[in-house]
Amino acid sequence: MRFTGKKLALSLAVVGAALWIGLKLPTLAEGDSASVVPGSVNDPIVTKSYIDKQVADLVKAELAKQGGGGGGQTDAGQGGGFQQVEVVTVPVGKVLIAKDGAEFIVRAGKAVAYSTDSNGISDLTDGTDITNGKSVPNNHLILFPRGGRGVTPAPGQKTGLTVMVRGTYSSQAAAK
Repeated sequence: MRFTGKKLALSLAVVGAALWIGLKLPTLAEGDSASVVPGSVNDPIVTKSYIDKQVADLVKAELAKQGGGGGGQTDAGQGGGFQQVEVVTVPVGKVLIAKDGAEFIVRAGKAVAYSTDSNGISDLTDGTDITNGKSVPNNHLILFPRGGRGVTPAPGQKTGLTVMVRGTYSSQAAAK
């Protein structure tokens, strides 16, 4: 099979065109791959783990900006963050005294209200005021709008109290 001039030129043209198309086709299919960065404007598809990490970072930054979860021994007037609930055991003969704005929930034991004046403590669950020496119900949210008031184990009780506390508090010996 011999090629003549016209056949040879036509064969070379067809092979050259096929070679050129073969080299260009993958480049066109890849797009502008040198400038594509995952998660960028040119490649906007992101994974769930990427979103979770971004949200977690934003939450951490916001909590740090607000002062983050205080704790029982911090002053309620400092920062604007939330305060964690702390479980406190009150032995017999002690009084758990709240500072301004503290909240208690008596979880175990029989408690009575403690106040040095005629004002009591607010039972937010029942919407009542508990005066000095009256029983504090278990599992009720108790608010102390002013400090100096608290709870103590009921007279005759042999075990102490378990109290959940949010806010600042102190413990002192009960007055005899």
